[in-house]
Amino acid sequence: MALSDRIPYQASVDRPLLQLPNGTRLAVWVCLNVEEWRIEGSMPRTVLSPPMGQPLLPDVPNWSWHEYGMRAGFWRHFEALTKRNIPTTLAINGNVCNSYPRVAAAARDAGFEFMGHGFLQGPMHRVENQRDAIRRTVDSIASFTGRPPRSWESPGLTETEETLDALRENGIEYVADWVIDDLPQEIATPHGTITTVPYTVETNDIVVYALQHHASEQFLRTGKDQFDRLYQEGADNARVMAISLHPYITGVPHRIRYVEELLDYVVSHEGVALMTASEIGDWYTAEMARHKRSAA
Repeated sequence: MALSDRIPYQASVDRPLLQLPNGTRLAVWVCLNVEEWRIEGSMPRTVLSPPMGQPLLPDVPNWSWHEYGMRAGFWRHFEALTKRNIPTTLAINGNVCNSYPRVAAAARDAGFEFMGHGFLQGPMHRVENQRDAIRRTVDSIASFTGRPPRSWESPGLTETEETLDALRENGIEYVADWVIDDLPQEIATPHGTITTVPYTVETNDIVVYALQHHASEQFLRTGKDQFDRLYQEGADNARVMAISLHPYITGVPHRIRYVEELLDYVVSHEGVALMTASEIGDWYTAEMARHKRSAA
């Protein structure tokens, strides 16, 4: 069976009517990605091309680009989110709990939801033992926070044919890799159902800046346009919007104001439910159970 065949097609116009908490129309979740890039290896992403086009290790400038985010950028994001009481989902490499305990502790103490994001930053296809890496990620987060993660975002949204089964086998209930709809969807595995949580590839600072190379203000414009349309559609049926942040991208001085302005725009609207990934998954699971009871 092709991997895509495990996720049956559902037209958005045929989805059942879902009710968000307290009569709201749009659920918004913020995903803050914190990662470990190992200086002895190739960088997962680069901002400077190597001299004469020849990759060099250690790649000091591109490693430093990311490291700035963990040392300085994260704290700008942290202030912006906690100052506004935004429920935050922290997509975290499992080993960040060991390599950046100051970052992980601040997020834990602030009540962020810890979402598994691989053990080290790199595609799942390059992981030698994927099940072991997932287990180590779950164990690392559980040991650090006192509870295992319930949600997962693979590095680069990468999966192989075994990823979903291995995630569910290790207790993961919700996965953000499948950006296929503005509502969650259930996927069957041999170990029980795993549910997608609507994520984003476009209200995502990696895409806006590192890939599409837009000017600093574009993140705000894209985010507001995305929000406005989903908010409008939410009057007819619930919608979910994700905002994806990376400390080395939008935690820098010339971009952080656009994150803050987008957050202010979102919270200025009535009818918005600010949630974490697992809260959205729990809500959807309960709503689908309600529909099944009604249909019985």
